Amino acid sequence: MSYTQVDTQVKVADEVWIATAVLHKTHPERFDFSIAEIMESARQMWRPSMGSIRPGVRVHVVQHCVAGRAPNPGRYRMLVETSSGRRRLFRPGDYYHPEREGAKTTPDREDLPYGYTSLLNWYRDWCSVAGGKGEEEDPLLALRGSGRGLWADEHADEYVRRLREGWE
Repeated sequence: MSYTQVDTQVKVADEVWIATAVLHKTHPERFDFSIAEIMESARQMWRPSMGSIRPGVRVHVVQHCVAGRAPNPGRYRMLVETSSGRRRLFRPGDYYHPEREGAKTTPDREDLPYGYTSLLNWYRDWCSVAGGKGEEEDPLLALRGSGRGLWADEHADEYVRRLREGWE
């Protein structure tokens, strides 16, 4: 799919969401992206031949759009900080700062430039697929109950006593 350049009418927060969504869509194998990667994606949308980026994009990627951070002043819930310097799109069920309750999580369809409106449908599908993944795909959660039979015949206190025999 070919995307068009974003124009100045697009809100900076929406541009950050678009840049991150494009990264997720073009790299479905990736869980998250560095701040620098999101900034470069936004630069490619904004001014691919110029090398500069719109003012305010970095602070939106770092702070204003990050759901888990206290609003300062932006209170969007568009990104999640997965680790220091890394972000992914916010999904329903992700943690967010209580003061961001009810905040915007995606751009409004009418605010998206031509060529980007399909990202909202992609995002809805991406969220529903991610929401359907549970312990069957999480290797740690899949281990739940796997050692149940190891101690079926021995009470926990007896097991500990037996281990401590001869310690003195």
